[in-house]
Amino acid sequence: MAEPLLRAAALTRRFGGLTAVNAVTLDWRLGEVHAVIGTNGAGKSTLINMLSGEMPASSGTIHLSGQDITQWSQPRRAQAGVGRSYQRTTIFPEFSVLENCRLCAQAVMPRAWRVWQGAQHCESSLAAANDALRDAGLSHAAAQTAGTLNHGGKRQLEIAMCLATRPQVLLLDEPLAGMGAEESDRMLGLLAELKRTHAVLLVEHDMDAVFRIADRITVMVNGEVIASDVPERIRSNRDVQVAYLGDAGEAH
Repeated sequence: MAEPLLRAAALTRRFGGLTAVNAVTLDWRLGEVHAVIGTNGAGKSTLINMLSGEMPASSGTIHLSGQDITQWSQPRRAQAGVGRSYQRTTIFPEFSVLENCRLCAQAVMPRAWRVWQGAQHCESSLAAANDALRDAGLSHAAAQTAGTLNHGGKRQLEIAMCLATRPQVLLLDEPLAGMGAEESDRMLGLLAELKRTHAVLLVEHDMDAVFRIADRITVMVNGEVIASDVPERIRSNRDVQVAYLGDAGEAH
């Protein structure tokens, strides 16, 4: 089995007397979609925020390709290969689809010293943006104004914007939120392609989608991991059914 690209060890986050994430140890590997599920308040978003560097951990460590990045800032982690998407749409609706991606690429490859060259002419960021659009299946919409995309297209664009930073690890927070069946199928196909070249953390409430795409599933309750295994074992885990899936878990 490949070594983890991203690993959290005993990761904990406290807010005063509340422990939102308690001693979580997990890893994400190239070629896998590792889903983290749980009810609202389980600690999923807090976990992603700590992994991406947007929130400091109270204790524990985070390693990227074996290097301790626990104290690194979010921009430094992004430059090192940790990309993320968000629950809410974060596109620039008035810009073109290509420009949205180019701005993200530029953010991790600043070239402030080239004062004589407009940023929009930076070949490196344009190349990264075009590659991201190709990988996300949006090359055909490069010139389209981002705000005119349908909901599924906007979610694809968010993935493309993440890919434009050329990450090794993708932290995806509910990328299927609000999608219809056809849009969800398209997104799951995209995730299946992306896992070939990335380690993918997927936080998602659509259990049918999770069981279709995930190679591993971790279940969190009240900030703690109660189970982490392959989908078949999670499906039949009685503790998971009682705490989260309920009796319907056996029907998936």
